[in-house]
Amino acid sequence: MVKSKFFNKRRFVEVIALAMGLFHLYTAQFGLFSATIQRSIHLLFVCLLVYLTVPFFKGEPEGKKKVWNEVLNFIFILGSLASLIYLTVEYKNLYLRGGEATLVDLTLGAILIIIVLDITRRTIGWPLPIITIIAIAYSFFGHLIPGSWGHRRIDFEQFISFQYLTTEGLFSIPLGVSASFIFIFVLFAAFLLISGVGQFFINIANGIAGAWRGGPAKVAIIASSLFGTISGSAVANVSSVGTFTVPLMRKLGYTPVMAGAVESVASTGGQIMPPIMGAAAFIVAEMVGVTYLKVCIAAAIPAIMYYFSLFYIAHLEAVKVGMQGLPKEELPSVKKEILSRGHLIIPAVLLVALLVYGYSPMKAGFWSILSLVAVSYIKKETRMNWGKIIESFTRGATGVLSVATCCACAGIVIGVVTQTGLGLKFSNLVISAAQGKLLLTLIYTMIAALILGMGLTTSAAYILTAIIAAPALVDLGVKPLTAHLFVFYYACLSTITPPVALASYAAAGIAEAPPFRVGYRAMWLAIVAYIVPYFFVYNPALLFQGPLWFIAFSFFTAVIGCMAIGSAVEGFLFTNITWPERGLLFIAGMSLIAPGITESILGFGLFFANAIVRYFIAKKRTNRG
Repeated sequence: MVKSKFFNKRRFVEVIALAMGLFHLYTAQFGLFSATIQRSIHLLFVCLLVYLTVPFFKGEPEGKKKVWNEVLNFIFILGSLASLIYLTVEYKNLYLRGGEATLVDLTLGAILIIIVLDITRRTIGWPLPIITIIAIAYSFFGHLIPGSWGHRRIDFEQFISFQYLTTEGLFSIPLGVSASFIFIFVLFAAFLLISGVGQFFINIANGIAGAWRGGPAKVAIIASSLFGTISGSAVANVSSVGTFTVPLMRKLGYTPVMAGAVESVASTGGQIMPPIMGAAAFIVAEMVGVTYLKVCIAAAIPAIMYYFSLFYIAHLEAVKVGMQGLPKEELPSVKKEILSRGHLIIPAVLLVALLVYGYSPMKAGFWSILSLVAVSYIKKETRMNWGKIIESFTRGATGVLSVATCCACAGIVIGVVTQTGLGLKFSNLVISAAQGKLLLTLIYTMIAALILGMGLTTSAAYILTAIIAAPALVDLGVKPLTAHLFVFYYACLSTITPPVALASYAAAGIAEAPPFRVGYRAMWLAIVAYIVPYFFVYNPALLFQGPLWFIAFSFFTAVIGCMAIGSAVEGFLFTNITWPERGLLFIAGMSLIAPGITESILGFGLFFANAIVRYFIAKKRTNRG
């Protein structure tokens, strides 16, 4: 955090974070203000916190840079206050004017767009601002492009009015979701972490799985899935859980590359694991127009398959190289851990119960936060005193900055796509390039999501891909929720997909392993995750859609399919297997996950035939030994 001679900046940040938290808690319980006011105040808090915590220049500024940093921050803060307070005060007059912009509107709108580009650059780097600048340039100069890619002329007044004075541009759905749902859940996660729930998850996972073969890898998978449901960030998950699990994996015999890959894949899965998932899941619900609970239910089976396949592969690796678990005397007692801090899980259970009973995510988050503070007083060592509460508000407010800035910046792109008609043009292009074939369209969409995910947060990658590619899938008959979840999954997987794989690189740093090798190994471990979205497009039962018996049947066959693919990936099934056998097992796995009873019977036959042969070979070798 940048220091200042004039006032205690840390305390000022804490005051703003507290005000931001109380504002969102109030609106969560008593109702949102109008969209313009709610989103403007939310964005104002975000701007103030960014300018107080993130310097204009990269790194800690010194000398003249420090002076310029303070001057620029002061100017940008004034611009933020003027442009956003103006909207909250004048919004009624704006509606009465019917959207007719004045010189003041245009000036403040242009200033705010520059500010949004700047705060996004500061928090997540240049990729998204560059994409946004290109979109703005297209808006102004696209009329010069001949053919179908051109559009009608859009002048400065039309552009600023659309972006600044409506909820179709900068203040569109992504920022609205950030201002309503995302902040409350990020704040809840911060309260959970400060209260000690993160360490509780690690200790419980260690107590349960630490003594198993390859225990630390399984601890990483269990802990990361639990921790990921409250953090929603793959990189944060790696940084928190990986510092404990990666050294233990290496100690037991996993290579640095394998240890880093397991942790990065396990941490990435937290974004797709209900009940909290990642921030982008809230945006999925809002863009599709369904409840958040419906998104959680649809995501459940693919998330279970993701973690089951990773757990199975980690087990095979441990068996293959003869690893053992950690000594039981070195492991924490699950019973003691539950007795000492188990009560801290009550708010998470309450959150799920409230969502199931139909409460809005905001109200569920509000009461879960209050209940956490209340139950923390059950034990002296877990009590949330004033210092911990302030720290939770500060962590929650600063933790939402990267997501909120992405949502605001992506809103500008959404405005351009809407105003110019680019979305429809792009959908037509994709369908035309794929010749109307769904499989090719899915492949193109996957590639777009993975490319946009390079250097962008999951939320930004999802939003940009969803607004230009998801409509093409819907036009080909895919249900909107299925299409958006398809995009969402690959946006999440972009964090482990080279060449820019942020979660893999974070894990590589902890494991002291080559980042690219960790990234490619992580892709290999997560092979099921790259396959499953295709199958749930063709087999909606994997998203809990259809008759209950067929959902259960599809889930069962898909789990067996994960085992077949896991054995093919590791080259091990009771004993080492040959490449032709790996190919057959991979085909078996694909057949088991695919829709249809005939395919499942074929998959069962191939898998169990290989399993029986390899079992007797292994037994024969053991008897000889």
